[in-house]
Order: sequence, then C-alpha cells, then structure tokens
Amino acid sequence: MASDRRYSHYRDDQDSDLYSSADFATYTVHVPPTPDNQPMELSKLSSSKERVEDQYASSSLFTGGYNLATRASLKEKVIESETSHPQMTGVNGSECALPGCDGRVMSDERGNDVVPCECSFKICRDCYKDVTMAGDGICPGCKEPYEGQVAEVMKLDKSQALSKVERRMSMVKSASFKNSSTNEFDQNQWLFETKGIYGYGNAMWPKDETDGSSNGFGDPGNLKDKQWRPLTRKLSVSPAILSPYRLLILARMAVLGLFLVWRVSHPNEDALWLWGMSVVCEIWFAFSWLLDQLPKICPINRITDLDVLKRKFETPNEDNPTGKSDLPGIDIFVSTADPEKEPPLVTANTILSILAADYPVEKLSCYVSDDGGALLTFEAMAEAASFANSWVPFCRKHNIEPRNPESYFNLKRDPYKNKVRPDFVRDRRRIKREYDEFKVRINGLSDSIRRRSEAFNAREEIKAMKKQRENAIDDEVENVKIPKATWMADGTHWPGTWTATAPEHSRGDHASIIQVMLKPPSDEPLQGTEADSRFMDLTDVDIRLPLLVYVSREKRPGYDHNKKAGAMNALVRASAIMSNGPFILNLDCDHYIYNSEALREGICFMMDRDGDRICYVQFPQRFEGIDPSDRYANHNTVFFDVNMRALDGVQGPVYVGTGCLFRRIALYGFDPPRMKESSNCCSCCFARRKKVASVTSAPENSKENHSLRMDDPEDEEMTTALVPKKFGNSYMLIESIPIAEFQGRPLADHPSVKNGRPPGALAVPRKLLDAATVAEAISAISCWYEDKTEWGERVGWIYGSVTEDVVTGYRMHNRGWRSVYCVTKRDAFRGTAPINLTDRLHQVLRWATGSVEIFFSRNNAIMASGRMKLLQRIAYLNVGIYPFTSIFLIVYCFLPALSLFSGKFIVQTLSVTFLSYLLAITLTLCLLAVLEIKWSGVALEEWWRNEQFWLIGGTSAHLAAVLQGLLKVIAGIEISFTLTSKSGGDDIDDEFADLYIFKWTALMIPPITIIFTNLIAIAVAFSRTIYSSNPQWSKLIGGVFFSIWVLTHLYPFAKGLMGRRGRTPTIVYVWAGLLAITISLLWVAIDPPSNSSEIGGSFQFP
Repeated sequence: MASDRRYSHYRDDQDSDLYSSADFATYTVHVPPTPDNQPMELSKLSSSKERVEDQYASSSLFTGGYNLATRASLKEKVIESETSHPQMTGVNGSECALPGCDGRVMSDERGNDVVPCECSFKICRDCYKDVTMAGDGICPGCKEPYEGQVAEVMKLDKSQALSKVERRMSMVKSASFKNSSTNEFDQNQWLFETKGIYGYGNAMWPKDETDGSSNGFGDPGNLKDKQWRPLTRKLSVSPAILSPYRLLILARMAVLGLFLVWRVSHPNEDALWLWGMSVVCEIWFAFSWLLDQLPKICPINRITDLDVLKRKFETPNEDNPTGKSDLPGIDIFVSTADPEKEPPLVTANTILSILAADYPVEKLSCYVSDDGGALLTFEAMAEAASFANSWVPFCRKHNIEPRNPESYFNLKRDPYKNKVRPDFVRDRRRIKREYDEFKVRINGLSDSIRRRSEAFNAREEIKAMKKQRENAIDDEVENVKIPKATWMADGTHWPGTWTATAPEHSRGDHASIIQVMLKPPSDEPLQGTEADSRFMDLTDVDIRLPLLVYVSREKRPGYDHNKKAGAMNALVRASAIMSNGPFILNLDCDHYIYNSEALREGICFMMDRDGDRICYVQFPQRFEGIDPSDRYANHNTVFFDVNMRALDGVQGPVYVGTGCLFRRIALYGFDPPRMKESSNCCSCCFARRKKVASVTSAPENSKENHSLRMDDPEDEEMTTALVPKKFGNSYMLIESIPIAEFQGRPLADHPSVKNGRPPGALAVPRKLLDAATVAEAISAISCWYEDKTEWGERVGWIYGSVTEDVVTGYRMHNRGWRSVYCVTKRDAFRGTAPINLTDRLHQVLRWATGSVEIFFSRNNAIMASGRMKLLQRIAYLNVGIYPFTSIFLIVYCFLPALSLFSGKFIVQTLSVTFLSYLLAITLTLCLLAVLEIKWSGVALEEWWRNEQFWLIGGTSAHLAAVLQGLLKVIAGIEISFTLTSKSGGDDIDDEFADLYIFKWTALMIPPITIIFTNLIAIAVAFSRTIYSSNPQWSKLIGGVFFSIWVLTHLYPFAKGLMGRRGRTPTIVYVWAGLLAITISLLWVAIDPPSNSSEIGGSFQFP
C-alpha cells in the first residue's frame, strides 16, 4: 500500500525572523486529497521515468542470493494477457518527437499516449516543461500555444513539485492548538477557530456568510451527535444452555473425584497389577479431560456488520468526499512446495479466488511462495494471471459465488438461480469454455516444459559438438556432456530447480526469484470498454486485477531453511518492501476463498474499537471432497466449532496454520497497545519482564503511541541502531514498520477509540514499483538475511517445531495480544483434506509430533508469562500434553483383553457402587455432549466420529509422535515429514476413490494388535467360562463390555482395512494370523485348559 509517513515540523525549521514572536507546537496534520493536494493526479500522470521503471520492474524476472549479484532479466512476454489487458500495458508511450531526446511520451492507465496539443505532437513531460518555461508555451509542432485540460495537468509548478512523502502527507505550521487531554495538536480546533481551509477535505462544509454572525462553517455539534455504530457484536450463548453446561462440568468433576478416591481405596487383591494399571490410567484420563473441558466454560458467538464497514470506509463523507476506499491493505500469502503433491491446477484455482475477492483492488496483493522453485508452478501462475483477465470481471459482473472456477462449475445446484442479467447464460457458457481450455494448458505444462527443455538441450549439444569439431586438432571427438537444463519459454535457463538436478539448480540449492505477474493496479476504477470485451460485455465493470507476485526464496546447502515457517517469513519481508499491507492473510495452496466477503468480515474485527489489540482473526477450516459419513473425522467439526469457539471467550483461538488474518505488527514481535502487566493469580509464579523496549516513529511524545513495543529483558530502550539486529539490515523493511502500524489502526471517529488514525488517511495512491524496490526484496529473501537476527526466534513465524502455527500464536498470546474467531454465515474458506486412512494418520502424526516438541521446549504453557489468562494457559498446556494420553490409552485398550485372559477384573467384584459411579460418569459425559451440540451446532454423528478417531489416533499416530519427540529431545534425531498430498480432482468415476486406497504403514500395527487381541480374548474367555466348573459370568461380562467398547471405537479403522467392497489386503490377514497364533500359544503356556468336561454353571450377578 502507499507508504504513509509521519513528520513533525519544529520552530527551527522556519525563518526565525518571521516567526520569532510566536510559540509553535510540534504536531502533524493528515490531509485527505483535495483540489490543492492531489496525489492521485500526480500518481496517474507520473513522470515517464517513473512509469518506465514501473514497467521494467513488473516485466522482469529478478534473481539473486548469496555471493550472487541481483539481476533483472526483462521478459518481453511473461503472460499471454500482457499485450491486451490495460493494466499490463505499462508505458507503451512513443518516443519524444524533439530531436536529441530519448524520453517517452506519458501514457494513461490504458497505455495510450497523452499529448498536450490538438496537433498530436508527441512530447515527453520534461521537454514540455522546458518548452512552457523557456518558449512561452508554444507547441514545437504546430507553433500554437498549448491549451486544454491535458496541458494544464501536465504543468508542474512549485506547489505541485512535492516528494512522494510530501504528496501523501501535507504539513501545516500553525499556532499552538493542543487538545487538553492528549496534549496533541487538535486538527478540528484549528479548523473551526481559525477558519482554515483544506478544500474538499474540510471536516465541515463551509456555509455562505450572509451576515457577520456566521463563522463560515456548519455546526461542529453535528460531528459530536453522529451515531457511532460498532463493526462487530458479541453474542453470548443462551443461559438456558450455558448454566446447565457449567453445572454438569462441576458435577462430573465431583463424580470423577469421588470415583478415583473409591478406586484407590478399594484395590483388587486378586489382581493388584491389573488394578494398579487401571487406576493410573483413569487418573490420567480425568486429568486430561479436565484440561480439555475447563477452557470450554465461556463459549461466545460473534457477528459483523458489513453495512457499517462500507458506510465508514467507502462512503463519501466530510473526511473522505470522494468516497475512495479508506480500508487498509491486505497481503495474501499462498504457500506451495511440491507441484507433484500439490497440483498446480489446485493452486491456480486458489489464486483466482483471491484475485476475484470482494475487496478494493488497489488494497489487495497476492504473494505465491514456491518453496520448491519449480518452473511448473511459475508457468501455472502465469497462466492463472492470464485467465484472470476473463474470470475476475465475470465474477464481478454477475456476483459469482464461489469464485474458485473449479468449485463453481462443479456446483450441484442451479447456476442460474437469482441471476437477472440477460447475458448471464451466454457469458457463463463462454467462460466455461475458456476455463476448460485453461485446464488443458495447465495439465499439459509438465509435458510442454519437458519437450521444450529437451529441444533446447539438444540444440545446445549440437552447438557444443560443432564448436568442438572446429577446435579439434585430430579427428577424434569426445562425447560432449552439457547439463540437462530446464528452459523457460523465452529460451533462457530457469534460475530455480531443474528437472534434472544440477549444482545451484536443485530443490535445496537455487537462487532467489521474484516475478511480478500482475503489477499494481491504478488507484481509480478502470471500466471495461468494447475493446476490452473479447467475448462478453464488460461495460461499467472494473477490470483491474490485484498485485500478483511469484516468490521463491533462495536455498543453499548448509543452511537451515526452516520449512514452511522460513518460507512465510521470507514472504513477510518481501511483501513489507513491495506493498506493506498492515494485515496478512495466509492460505494453503488448497484452501481457497469460498466467501468473497470474508476479507471484509475479518477487517471488521481489526478496525473495530479496541481492534488494535487483536493479533489475528482465525477462520474455521471447512473441507470439500470428504466422504458423506466422514469416516475418519476429517471435518474436525468438534475442534473448530466447540474448542475454538469456546477459546474465543477467553483470550482467543489458537492459530491453526491457514485461513488466518494477521496484524503485521503482531508478527513483528511487538506488544499490543496500552499493555499492562497482568496481576492475576498466576503472575506471582512467573517473573515479570524487567524493561520494555519500544520502537516508535515521530512524533515520539504522544501518549497514545504505545503500539510499537517489544519485550526485551536484556536490552535497554531500543534505538535505531538496535533495530537491524532484530529485523535485518534492509532499510526499506525497517522504514515500513511504523507505516504498517499506523495504517492498521482503527478510525479515530469516536472518543472511545484510542490509538486511532484520522479518517481518509489511507485514501491515497499506491506508489509505483521500481527495480530498486524489487532488488531490495530479493535481498530480503536470501538465505543469509536472517543470520544474527531474531527472525524465527521472536519475529515472524517461530522456528523449532513442525507445528509452527501453534507456537507462533502462543507467542502472540504470551505477549498479551488476543485473537478472535470469525464464523461466517457462508463458509469463508474451503479446502481439501486427506480422506485416505494412511494419509490421515500421517497428518495426525505431524500435528502430534509438533505438540510433543512444544511440551519439551520453552513454549510450554507452564512457563507462560502473567499476561496470558489462566484458562488460555490451560488450553495451551493441553495442546502440548494430549499426545502423552496415548500411552495410557493403549494400556487401557489392552486391559479388557488381559482381564479376559486372566479371568480377573479391574475391581474385586462388579459391585453396585462401581456400577453407580460408572453410570454417573457416562450420563454426565452424554449430557455434556448434548449441551455442546446445542450451543455449537455440531451434529451428533460428527461428535461420535470425533470420539472414534480420538481412540484411533491415540493408539497409532499419537504414540509414534511421543516416541519421535523423545528421540529428538534425548538423541537429537531430527524428524522429517512428507507433504500431505492434495487431490487434483481428476477422478470423475468415483469422487471418493482415495477413501478405499490401502497403503501400509507401521502406524497401523498397534490398532490391529488391539483389535485382534480383544477378539481372541473374547473367544477364549467365553470358551473358558462355558467349559468351567465354576464360571465367573460377572467377570466375563465386565471384560466383554469394555472389549466391545474398544472395538466399537476402532470400527472405522477396521473398515478402512477392508478397502473397497470388503477386499481386505493380504497384509492384514498375515498380521491377524501371526497375532492370533502368538497370543494363543502364550495363553496355552501360561494357563493350560482344565480337564473338566462340565459345561455351563450357575450364573450369578450381583
């Protein structure tokens, strides 16, 4: 976004003789665009040099890195639309017609020449200035004086010759007008008491002075009486549901406590080992349940008001008479790493949904991080940018939802419903044909790149052989070996990863790459014309496209690139230099914008009163392509609709990796504004910070300027010299920090808004890109940039865990920030999830391993600061502890089988007391589930699927995560994970074909063992009881009941082993046979069968 700076003028800046008798205050005045202050006009008609720089920066592939010079390779044609779309025309102006001048004629936003004379004599702006100043304004072509509006615009007098910063922020010197409460310059007081004029930017419209009694302005009281409406509202859960819910939690806690006391005091003397294991497991289960349940006692709901957002930020008013959008900028990050596992078509559809989002085009930027540096991804993004020229205007014209073309065209509902324009059917049919051709091009890119590279490599071999023959002394010619390079479409080497790996061109060894696919749009809407309408009428449709940038950070051997977290931090730095949106939305490549207004809903929270204390807005994750029964609980509905909604009533939900809108300043590691040390009951147990370091921008002495503060117990007050130690040595990055903080503030349109910004401050143009800016961004994504900085430690995404998302959110909450959970009426984002059992287990393994790493690190919630609330601390503690439940869960799942084999039970007898406790615990659990379903909206089937997969994951992936975490902590063995495969949606025969694919993994061994052990135990125990002379039916029933409980939870797992239509893989039969034989032989050896032939016996039940 436009770089907004704050400057202060002092008395010493002015002529001392002129102002020696007056006292002047130190202040800053922000003035919106007015007839006297027109940055928009200057931006649209910038100098030819600036526009040439902009076009050069937008049409070049920038590369660089460690020990490499930054290079810009001009690409004449990066995307197909570059010669047709007005936004991509750049400077197509002709050369200046004056002899000896190599300048270019200025061009408008469509690339057409701008000439000041009716004779159409082409002259650049510099020559025009010389002619008007030295030649009395005579046109060199027709020898007539310059006239007309264009000529007036091209004049550049001293009042307009302002620097970039001065154009964006006017500075006014005045007498002392201070607000008594804040001791700052009061702009409204200056306006009303001095009758100062800002033109159309006045706070109140001037009135005609018909008599001397008028002060020339409207009544200032109108401004005070203006109703201030919040952008968001908090809706509490009905007390009729919440009060019984809390009482049931207390009741179950009491019942569990009494039950555990009774269990400890009544041991089973016949089987102390069985009793001891069961009691230890039950105590841990009670503790684990408590950690999970306590943060759920304060659930809330939130809603937003988009009408108020539009009225405040996009409606003409006294502060913004033009109605130009005053919303802050948003930088959207899309991360991908492997085009083989993350199909480019999926990523391209995500990009298209972002480019078509319902948000001011000039305030939106999209950055695609290709951590694999693949040419396939690069060219797929170029194709997406080309197709966006048709798709985005189509979405705006007909209000399409969703704006992912793949999802839109696969909707199983009437696409013509509520469409009133008569040309919709024709436009949809044509855009569908365009999309089908787009898919063919995307899917054929891999073969196209391979054939192209083979052709160019063959040509290079022929050239090398020819040259060798020419230089050969004898007739013997050795075989020529040249590297098998990957070639771009313009006949140059791809600077990233080659298909055939080579030095400096492999996945872990390649240069930094930045390519601007779509350059920054103009600040004014660009309406379509007949010339822009290839196959549909785009009249009165804004055809601009947001900024789209391809980024691939540098990778070199010997450097720890920190996986996804490192890639995200590289995007943070590059985006800060190129667009510097105060808010960042990160999405996985398979998560697209399903609700085009989702960005506006998230901004409502950030721009609301006290919104400057919100570090991020987390949206729930919703998934497509899940089987109707959701066999493996892929929707995670209980987590997203129960746990996360409940945390919203404490300090905020945890960050879950995608679909999260961040405040950039919070990612930089600063404290929230107006932060005070907590004095809760836990603060006495944890040491407080000694000092608070701050980074502030002028003016320094404002009482409200507390946003840029960073905890540092070691450093003294942060100075400018210390900033590079935290953020690196990029001066552009450092300069962008206070600008991002200022632009992210809520509007100061009400006395209750603290630390706000004046209305209209962001209704300014975006600065043009130049080569120096992109080159600085290249430097910021180099592999060496983070050396000796705090990136990954306290700044940006935090390193050291495979679940960097949870750790990053934890650090923000630990500094006192709060987060918000935004559940929209229409899903904000949708993505894909692995429905295959093996992929699902590996996904859960990665999450659980990250939790174990968190538990053994300094990010353990036990060591949290006093700024984190108690219930939030408990929630984070549960995040680190829950994988360890698997140890006790596996033991408990084997206990029924051990009980059946040994003929003993966990209690002496099935007494009435034991059964009563068991009944009370079960009933309270069921009632709590019913009430959770009531206030969260979760379906009963979804709750049950979650319970089933909790046991499946606990007996497989969670146990492996604990072992891997211990290996990393004790032995230092690093853990590596593969990407979860994303479905490209090509299987049209069976939408859920992946569900039936069986891929063996060692994670399946524990659940399979539990299943067959319990089945064999039931058979053995039943046979023994039948043939026993003194059958113990009560013990048999107890053991069989718990075995059935275990098998019922593992039923989805067993069903997954069967594959499609009951076709069980051979490996399952092998394991089943081996386990059955082993357990049978062990049982015969331990307890041989008796010789009694008596069958049956008397059944006794207590």
